[in-house]
Order: sequence, then C-alpha cells, then structure tokens
Amino acid sequence: MMTEKLQQVLNDQVAAEMWSANLYLSMSFYFEREGYPGFATWMKRQSQEELQHAYTFAEYIIKRGGIAIVDKIDVVPSGWGSPIEIFQHAYEHECHISKMINTLVGIAASEKDNATQDFLWGFVREQVEEESTAQGIVDRMKKAGEAGLFFMDVELGRRTE
Repeated sequence: MMTEKLQQVLNDQVAAEMWSANLYLSMSFYFEREGYPGFATWMKRQSQEELQHAYTFAEYIIKRGGIAIVDKIDVVPSGWGSPIEIFQHAYEHECHISKMINTLVGIAASEKDNATQDFLWGFVREQVEEESTAQGIVDRMKKAGEAGLFFMDVELGRRTE
C-alpha cells in the first residue's frame, strides 16, 4: 500500500496526463483547420499516448490498493501560431512533464516506496524520448523552411503509434 501523499501526487499526474492529451488534441484540431493533416495526425496520436499514460498511472494506483481519481481538467489553449511555434510549445510542455515526473520520483524516494520509484523510472526514460522527438521536429522544421513544412507534414502524418 502506498502513502496518502504518494497516492495524491500520482492522482495529480493522472489529471496532468489527461490535460496533456487535451492539449495535443487541441493542437491536432488547429492543424487540421490550418490545412496540415499530417501534423494533425501526429498530434492526435500524441494525444492518445498521453491518455494511455493517464490510464497507466490510474491502473498503478489501483494495483497498489489506492483510489484512482478522475479530477477536473482545466481548459487548454485553442489558438496557436505557426507549425514551428506549436511544436516548440509541445517541446516545452514535454520538458515541463519531465520535471513533474522527476518530482514524483523524489517524492517516492522520500516515502521510501521502491515499487513506485521503479514504476516511475519507466516514465523518466519515456520523457527523454518525448523531449528528443519534439526537439528533433523543431530542429528539422527550422532547417526545412516554409516550403519544407509540407514535406514534413506528409512524413509526420505516417505516425502509427
């Protein structure tokens, strides 16, 4: 059984992951409206991945004898800028999520909960990938220029997971 403090912060992360899912869905809708169906598909897949993270956290809480809570999810932005600005925002958001996960690892360590630390290390590794992917897309967009965005749109639209 985990401590109440740890259960609370993990439930907070469930809400954060659901907010992230909504953030990426908002970006997807914007891209679709702006004529970038590939970027829209990429962001929709990202939204689905974040929702899966919420499920994973909730399932872990339950598995450890806790109560998983679906809490209020704040509104996400709906107006965005250029594709590069949107992907830059996605990168910054992933950095923010990395900090949240690192904080959770620290709390699990202070609560002497080795099982939760082990669970969270998977997300630490995941965040390294998330940041790298988003930063890589931003870097490629900068190099591609305006005309290259259409080629990148097609490429990112091929994302299957």
